[in-house]
Amino acid sequence: MQKGIIRLAAALFIGVAPAAYAQQASSGPAGMPDSGRLSQADFKMLTDIRVGVIKAALQLTPEQEKLWPAVEEAIRARAETRYRRLAALGERLDQPRDIDPVQLYRQRADVLTDRAAGLRRLADAWQPLYQSLTPDQKSRLRLVTVHALEGLRTAMDNRRMETDDEEEIDLWVFPH
Repeated sequence: MQKGIIRLAAALFIGVAPAAYAQQASSGPAGMPDSGRLSQADFKMLTDIRVGVIKAALQLTPEQEKLWPAVEEAIRARAETRYRRLAALGERLDQPRDIDPVQLYRQRADVLTDRAAGLRRLADAWQPLYQSLTPDQKSRLRLVTVHALEGLRTAMDNRRMETDDEEEIDLWVFPH
């Protein structure tokens, strides 16, 4: 029964992101698709769901609950940083400009450095809680993580296919 609840929660977690993306992508003015980017409120809602699924799957003890706020804060901080990074990237992509490859490499290096630091803070926040988890809780955490990664992979593949379809249409409409 418990595994069924966790699978249902993981399925909800995985299914909400593509559904929210699809809804956002088709909700432009006058029925025209907009940029397809999630709003900050949508991004926060997805983060709330992710945090809730993880916490529900773990079924923390009162002692473990004391360690949870640091983990939740780190998850939310990483999500907020990711939202800001994606929003800035979207703005840059919308602006026509000459590309300086060297500057692009430097900017990418800075982004990766920031992401690594955020991931390190997340790992540091998880460490005390993870050490206190029972083998059953660790198993449930792995299950949720695997389902989340599968959902992410599926969403990325779907987005890649959409991009490929758009490029094929462009080739038909705008032959070179």
